[in-house]
Amino acid sequence: MLLALLIIAGALIAVGGIVLIIKSAQAAKERARIRLADMGAFATQMGLSFTTAKDTLHDEQYDHFEIFRQGFDRYAYNTISGPLNLNQTPVHCNMGDFHYKTRETYTTTDSKGRTTTRTRIVPHHFSYFIVELPYHGVPDVLIRREGFFDKIAAAFGKEDIDFESSEFSRKYYVKSDDRKFAYDILHPRMIEFLLESKPGLVDMENSRICLTGGYACWDAPRFESSLEWATSFLEHWPEFVIEDLQQHAS
Repeated sequence: MLLALLIIAGALIAVGGIVLIIKSAQAAKERARIRLADMGAFATQMGLSFTTAKDTLHDEQYDHFEIFRQGFDRYAYNTISGPLNLNQTPVHCNMGDFHYKTRETYTTTDSKGRTTTRTRIVPHHFSYFIVELPYHGVPDVLIRREGFFDKIAAAFGKEDIDFESSEFSRKYYVKSDDRKFAYDILHPRMIEFLLESKPGLVDMENSRICLTGGYACWDAPRFESSLEWATSFLEHWPEFVIEDLQQHAS
């Protein structure tokens, strides 16, 4: 009798586990559906296009950004794109999700102590936001959170650009071949804005600004907030910087 009860209990637990898995999968599918609907609504509201199709040329168009050169089987999807006006400046925006794969090796050990090394394919997904500026020759600037290996590099003389704000210099790594331009745009008010808004990666290359965390897909509202952040970021650029860029563009 006890054995029969244990078997029934085990079966009920197994069935309950299967039901939970099914419900979890259904909930994830519904969240994905709502997210796509919200992204489409945002695109429509802003007069932008939206497509869920794979863009296998994205990594070639934006290959100057290291984040899009990782792994293999790379493509963008759930893409929102088109022209916008930020601070009365015509720009082109491209935002959405990005996919790539990597090969990772791992080792297992059986009961007899024998080890086996295998390789598995690991998919990665993350969201991004890109603003293409109407100026030519904007110096490249990289702004990202300071990491452990940056501190090691600094110990060997490979320092990033430091600023008067010790808090900002401690929290953020800044790199640019044009240190004057970096100092021009990263003035005290801009630094205060960055410390308050706490951006992840801000990568400026080829007159484009790329925002991303590089690790996960955003909730739909994050794309709108990224647009708002980019607008505020450009608002903090000094007028003389904009005028100089406009003169070079004409």
